[in-house]
Amino acid sequence: MRSFAYTVPDSVAAAVDALAVAEPGTKILAGGTTLYDLMKIGIEAPPAVIDIHRLPELTEISTGDDELSFGAGVKMADVADHPVVRRDYPALSESLWRGASQQLRNMATVGGNLLQRTRCGYFRGGEEFPCNKRNPGSGCAALEGFDRGHAMLGTSDTCIATYPSDMATALIAFDAVIDVAGPGGERTLPLGELHVEPGDDPRREHTLAEDELILRIRVPVTPAGRGSTYLKIRDRESYAFALTSAAAALTLDAQGIVTDCRIGLGGVATRPWRASAAERSLIGETLTEQTARHAGEVAYADARPRVHGGFRVELGIRTVTDALLTAGKRAI
Repeated sequence: MRSFAYTVPDSVAAAVDALAVAEPGTKILAGGTTLYDLMKIGIEAPPAVIDIHRLPELTEISTGDDELSFGAGVKMADVADHPVVRRDYPALSESLWRGASQQLRNMATVGGNLLQRTRCGYFRGGEEFPCNKRNPGSGCAALEGFDRGHAMLGTSDTCIATYPSDMATALIAFDAVIDVAGPGGERTLPLGELHVEPGDDPRREHTLAEDELILRIRVPVTPAGRGSTYLKIRDRESYAFALTSAAAALTLDAQGIVTDCRIGLGGVATRPWRASAAERSLIGETLTEQTARHAGEVAYADARPRVHGGFRVELGIRTVTDALLTAGKRAI
């Protein structure tokens, strides 16, 4: 590990000021559960680290009639266990409980969770493997390698690395937005505009500038929130990343007709994935196993698996189906 400068600002304003004059490559430290790992294996070598984990401005959770809001520095476990989140957004609570281990959830922040980098083994495996995300222009070992857990949606000819956050899968289904601060002031953007597909430049993973800081995540109140669930399929019951996952949220009328539908897909795309066409296919229909499966088929219609991951298309369809049926039982 290389030496680096270490700064501990006493306010968000001070953190923004520090970022404004920081050397290129300076990193924010919050929970540290991702950054430390990447520094240890040499993927990140920041010249400076700005530690924001003690800033009380970033650790507030607020609820109201219009939205749920939580600061970027709130711990994953605290959001997962918040009574309003458990009651009104079970999909969000479940997505957090099913991420990482309890020890990590107690340390990791929601802002860091959104910006965590891929767990692609070739990306993290060192210089012996070509990786355009790590060394632009070197190639992508996953394209001709073992691609069982790699992305099938939003891929390019330069990268098929899977975006790993469970929480983001739920948040994108609920139209979450994030507030960001930088030298030019604050701005708000939909979560769906935070992450980008790899295209020709896999190094670029999100739309934040180097001198910007996530302040908070805001989730609009919606009746579909209570009728929601997060289903995660993985190789083992805990501490494993998704083979497929789905956040599903529904509202039904008195006759069982779907009036609102939200579907997020996880573990299968290069960014948090909203299955908008699948949602539209179900609105106005009676929720049955057949209509739920049809929505799953629509969600995976554009999936492009490679050699080893083809089984995850059917698995993903079944994941969406089961998530929708569970959400329907909870719907109001």
